[in-house]
Amino acid sequence: MKMKKGWYALFVVPLMIPFLLTVVVPFFQGIGYSFVSWNGMAKTAKVFVGFQNYMAVFSDKRFLDSLVRTTLFTVVTVAIVNTLALAFALWTTSRIKARNAGRAMLFMPYLIGGLILGYVWNYILGYGMSLVANATNNSTLFFNWLSNKQYALYAMIVVATWQMAGYMMIIYIAGLEAISGDVLEAAQIDGASGWRNLISIKLPLLMPSITICLFLTLSNCFKIYDVNVSLTGGGPANATEMISMNIYNEIFVKSNFGLGQAKAVVFFFLVALITFFQVRMTSNKEVEC
Repeated sequence: MKMKKGWYALFVVPLMIPFLLTVVVPFFQGIGYSFVSWNGMAKTAKVFVGFQNYMAVFSDKRFLDSLVRTTLFTVVTVAIVNTLALAFALWTTSRIKARNAGRAMLFMPYLIGGLILGYVWNYILGYGMSLVANATNNSTLFFNWLSNKQYALYAMIVVATWQMAGYMMIIYIAGLEAISGDVLEAAQIDGASGWRNLISIKLPLLMPSITICLFLTLSNCFKIYDVNVSLTGGGPANATEMISMNIYNEIFVKSNFGLGQAKAVVFFFLVALITFFQVRMTSNKEVEC
């Protein structure tokens, strides 16, 4: 038994050390910085201000607006991504001939980095749409989405969905293929239609996959930054500034390190609380085949 523990330590400790140095220690340092007033420069003094930064967080209208905006973006994107991902999974696990090619094509956007994906869609929804509008003389259907406050947020939803749906599809495919064929065959013999089969058999047995996908999409949407900065840059007029970008701007643009860290701590516990209740709620609905 001691020898086994020694082997565990041999493989775990080299990984735990960088994890502690790059994640755990900076996390608690960040909590400490949230109680001081500091511009982030090493030689400047850190002034202890207690909970003033946290009080300022909840009186910061721009931060609260970004929180509401991020929540709206997350709710809509999570719903669309998981609906499309499940539909794609059902389609690519059917008996169609092109299912393997379909899986590869749908998964491919996830392999593209968020920054690159944002720049590509920035060209399509910005300059590309303007070119089509000029060519067709139709500015009602074709216009620069990114210069419109409302449609710029829609653009964020479209790009985030394009990026994440294929990856969630893979998780749903794994869940569908894990369902016993005997259960599906028994339901078919009992006269269950395709829709009834999906609602009463597949979805309850897919709850572990649903739990994972909801957790990943919730956390990713709340934390989104790369697509935000490359697609819209938070514009126009901060209409698409998400929480992560607001925190970045507070720390690195305005040099309010303490206030920015307080925002980050509030943001962390908010996301942790939401995802905790989501995982607990969906886990309780999981059934065994």
